[in-house]
Amino acid sequence: MALDWTAVIPVKRLTAAKSRLRGAVPAHRHADLALAMVRDTATAVLGGDAVGELIVVTDDPVVREAMAGLGARVVPDRPGADLNGAMRYGADEVAGLSRHRVVLAGDLPALRPSQLDDALVFAAERRSFVADAAGTGTVLLAVPPGQELDPRFGIGSAGAHERSGARPLTGDWPGLRQDVDTPADLAAVVAMGAGRHTCELLRDLGLTPDCVPAA
Repeated sequence: MALDWTAVIPVKRLTAAKSRLRGAVPAHRHADLALAMVRDTATAVLGGDAVGELIVVTDDPVVREAMAGLGARVVPDRPGADLNGAMRYGADEVAGLSRHRVVLAGDLPALRPSQLDDALVFAAERRSFVADAAGTGTVLLAVPPGQELDPRFGIGSAGAHERSGARPLTGDWPGLRQDVDTPADLAAVVAMGAGRHTCELLRDLGLTPDCVPAA
């Protein structure tokens, strides 16, 4: 039986998002690319069986409207501090400790719902994380009821999460692991099948006319 997880995605204001990705698309469409990836991530999260609610923590009005349109619960970034603060707020305060909670990066446009569902089966009983494709960062951190999230996102976060007692999950989930920080990362998700919103934007710009949305 699927567990009723609450997922949390923090999203920066689009004008400040994904600075290392600048240049992958024309400058005036950079915010559109960041939004497209968040929309594809949220669509995948809500498209599986495990997640019953998605909370998006953001102060960006465009993101707020787009995420509400997908069925997410959108809350302001009241800590107004950093990524870890936004994740703690969404998972521990807004969702509450009585739920299974999972926080995810918002730049996973090749995520498949089945991959997230599978990862959450393994995360049900213990605080766990999924490292990114490079093996050094973190794309997912999950906690069972009664535990605080205690996020350690940032440079070298995979090692930091493991040292904090979180269990690394090692499943074969390429779309879950491939976040997008650089133009090379964007090419990688296009090759494996990016989501509809990301593909449509890239095709509209004439950059990847053969982009096929993830199934």
